[in-house]
Amino acid sequence: MTLTAVCKQQPWVRIQPVLDAGQRVFGENRVQEAQARWAERRAGIPGLNLRLIGPLQSNKVREAVALFDAIESLDRESLAVALATEIARSGRAPELLIQVNTGDEPQKSGVSPREADAFIARCREGLGLTIAGLMCLPPADEEPAMHFALLGKIARRNGLTELSMGMSDDFETAVRHGATRVRVGSALFGGRGDRTGLHPTNEAST
Repeated sequence: MTLTAVCKQQPWVRIQPVLDAGQRVFGENRVQEAQARWAERRAGIPGLNLRLIGPLQSNKVREAVALFDAIESLDRESLAVALATEIARSGRAPELLIQVNTGDEPQKSGVSPREADAFIARCREGLGLTIAGLMCLPPADEEPAMHFALLGKIARRNGLTELSMGMSDDFETAVRHGATRVRVGSALFGGRGDRTGLHPTNEAST
């Protein structure tokens, strides 16, 4: 079980102690923010694994492929096409996860569960992309367990093994439903003015 430390909008003074404690997997929501934080530092951090967990605009694909080791928010065909083109051009292929909008929420990105199988097939067979797994963000006002179970079901029938699901408030439930990655921010770094949180390690305790 791998813990992704979500460091969006965190000052470096909070990130440095987490690095010093051994954490090497970090999640970022925006390409430009991640570039400012990591581009000049990453060469000096052995084993660093940067993961884009927020929406990716097609015009930021080149920068994202160059910087990130994984992109967890593949959510539409136009983005898949742009990624396939850039991967072929650059020869660099980040791990790709498809974001599934398990609640079919109109305000959220992600492929509808009803369209997930066809989208996975299109990415694989039509565009030659290697898809590692799936990611989801359950609705805030619903029991997350049923959404995690749905994501796992879609993954299994498509032969996918990576499941990025679960955040600070529900990662224990996600682990029980097969999460291979949990994305933890506030429970790790604390809220504003709060220096407490989980002890940072590369592996999340189950």
